[in-house]
Amino acid sequence: MVDVTTTPCWYILHTYSGYESMVKENLERLIENNNLQDMIFEVKIPMEQTIEEKNGKRKVVERKLLPCYVFIKMVYSNQLWYWITNTRGVTGFVGPQGRPIPLREDEIRKMRLETVVVEGEFAVGDGVEVVSGPLEGFKGSIIELNDIAQKAKINVEMFGRNTDVEVEYLQIKKVD
Repeated sequence: MVDVTTTPCWYILHTYSGYESMVKENLERLIENNNLQDMIFEVKIPMEQTIEEKNGKRKVVERKLLPCYVFIKMVYSNQLWYWITNTRGVTGFVGPQGRPIPLREDEIRKMRLETVVVEGEFAVGDGVEVVSGPLEGFKGSIIELNDIAQKAKINVEMFGRNTDVEVEYLQIKKVD
């Protein structure tokens, strides 16, 4: 179990609809005005890029992945809880009775709040097993590695056919 009073953890804040950016700005101002850089480390609004078509023209648009939610990495204290929950636009932390619960490592990876760099001890031709994601349990061999993107292209047998799929390093483990 992580000691939340000394270790920075990710928490989820619930906001009024459309107030996410304002909450982020207000929190950043709170951090700066009260010198809380050693207590609150990061404030994020998860975004995704989508292609929208309007009047026959396509353009790339940034969209909120989870509207009404802001993610905050901080060392939890009751004083910070008070300041944050009294920030304009914040309805409270996500958790029982408004008390925050830190996100688990797998949730942080899934939300892509932090990029986890995995030292790839993989080589082309290695046998691997998929340990997470939609292809969990499949076994195959590596045919291509991309250390920059932290992805591997592996050949697995799916529905009686050999198929090439791309997976993240975090999703595979080496098998002998």
